[in-house]
Amino acid sequence: MTVALPQPRQLPQIDPVTAQVVAGALNGIALEMGHKLARMSYSSIIRESEDFGAAILDADCQQLAECAYSTPLQLGPIPGYMRGVLKAMAEDGEAFYPGDVILHNHSYYGASHGPDIGIGIPIFRNDELIGYSFTTAHHLDIGSSSPGSCGIVDAVDAFAEGLQFKAVKLYENGVKNRQVWRMLRQNIRSSQVVVGDIEAQVAACRVGEQRFLELVDQYGLDTVLAASETLMTYSERMMRQAIERLPDGTYSAEGYMDGFLDDPDPAKKDLKVAVTVTIDGSDMTIDLAGTSPQIDDRPINMPFVGTVDIAIFVTLRSVLLDTALMEYVPQNSGLTRPIHITAPKGCLANPIYPAPVIARCCPGNVVADTLMKALAQVAPHNVSGGIGNIKVASYSGALDEDYWVYMDITEGSYGGRYGKDGMDGVDTLYANTRNNPIEDIEAHLPLRVTRYELIENASGAGQYRGGLGSIRDIQFLAPGQMSLEGEGNKYAPWGIFGGSDGTPGGVQILNPMEGREDDLPSKFPCRKTRVGDTLRTISPCGGGYGNPLERDPALVLEDVLDGYVSIEVAQGDYGVVIDPAGMVVDDAATRVLRQAMG
Repeated sequence: MTVALPQPRQLPQIDPVTAQVVAGALNGIALEMGHKLARMSYSSIIRESEDFGAAILDADCQQLAECAYSTPLQLGPIPGYMRGVLKAMAEDGEAFYPGDVILHNHSYYGASHGPDIGIGIPIFRNDELIGYSFTTAHHLDIGSSSPGSCGIVDAVDAFAEGLQFKAVKLYENGVKNRQVWRMLRQNIRSSQVVVGDIEAQVAACRVGEQRFLELVDQYGLDTVLAASETLMTYSERMMRQAIERLPDGTYSAEGYMDGFLDDPDPAKKDLKVAVTVTIDGSDMTIDLAGTSPQIDDRPINMPFVGTVDIAIFVTLRSVLLDTALMEYVPQNSGLTRPIHITAPKGCLANPIYPAPVIARCCPGNVVADTLMKALAQVAPHNVSGGIGNIKVASYSGALDEDYWVYMDITEGSYGGRYGKDGMDGVDTLYANTRNNPIEDIEAHLPLRVTRYELIENASGAGQYRGGLGSIRDIQFLAPGQMSLEGEGNKYAPWGIFGGSDGTPGGVQILNPMEGREDDLPSKFPCRKTRVGDTLRTISPCGGGYGNPLERDPALVLEDVLDGYVSIEVAQGDYGVVIDPAGMVVDDAATRVLRQAMG
């Protein structure tokens, strides 16, 4: 069969009403894809935490619509996934045919990291390639050197991180490639769950393919593409206008991450992320020169395409086009056109293959956080203080012949922002996954959540206080193993405009039956556990925004009543005197104390 490649098209002019109608239909397609994927999936990381992405692309890999249920770190990379697929196929002399389904997770060909598997279907109409239906999802295991798909912090290269699929066809010409499916089942832990999730992705892509063809049949391909280009041009224009409102110039900031604090090699800890923002009219360049060199044998490196670019795009979208302050701007490839990103080859933000990258999530948050610090110089009302990074744990074990794997996220927190306190106990920035219910964990796994609460007296003080992080204790009810990746045990989230820094996080392994309590670093490789062993993860608390002495005393009292801060902290950090008998603010004493502290 001869397949027609996409050709340049002369698109018609289209009226705004039709463009919005088509846009609504495209968004409906992406939402349906995401809904079907979440409902058909086996694992809680997709089903409950919604760590997946679903999108429709045109034949040039421009993103036309995305599922709003999904996380930015799954949605944003999808165009890069598809470009990586096409690059890999061109290198191998491969081509697409109707009925093909692609499996792709290669981190140096657009994928975010190995466990985030992309499934793509080329959409053909009368043998013409007109677009792609694509989903991504985080999978519980990918056949790495140790169980799970997180906490593989001792991987020495990309091959130790698990199976690498570079544009492999699950179906070719509509025929199932059974040998690939056999390989998946034979080389992945908890394969029934993982393969079931992959099948759910395929099914969701088929829904997207079918609905897109129905839309094209209804309106015509030229009309659909013209509407999409109109919306991309609008999104680009809105981003350019937001950049133009900022003063031209160059603005820099630095951030630091723990790295591997227990490693004797100083090159593997206290790692720097440097961000320089250059604004020139309606264009913005983000340069990461000065970022620490890559670590060749530890997976803290970040793929330039798939992680670093998404951390930057999401932060700029959030800071410059805040939907709480302005009209809705469609999320599509037009938003990225004014933004140019550079990073020296061989640094943490642009590693050279086969440097490992599987633990790239928390470092990517540092990139986003540092970019926000640089933007604070030109958009002070649109940023927050430093964020409290997350921690991602992998729990696993074997019950008879059933190999179980579970991934758990300890949420972080946001810094204070202009007019509002930081958000408490949430996944941050580009990851943004949902909390997994305790009931779901304990119903399906030999684990018990014995503690889960917000941290008191630890958020950065400010006119708008930093968010509270969380403490989470998970106990093993059967022997198993665990590993962890995280950040923020050494470097506290930064305060801003007179606000105080937040507090670092922590990690402990406890065994109440043995009276044992050991402190651990923010990341550790797979270690065996006994019954009763409990992993305690403590997330950092966000930085404060503005002078704490300017905080409304009524809000300080409210925090005391809610148990967020003590009476002593209210007095020491905020200069607010609270009468413990009546639990009311002593206004006169507060004025005197604040005058003395100021």
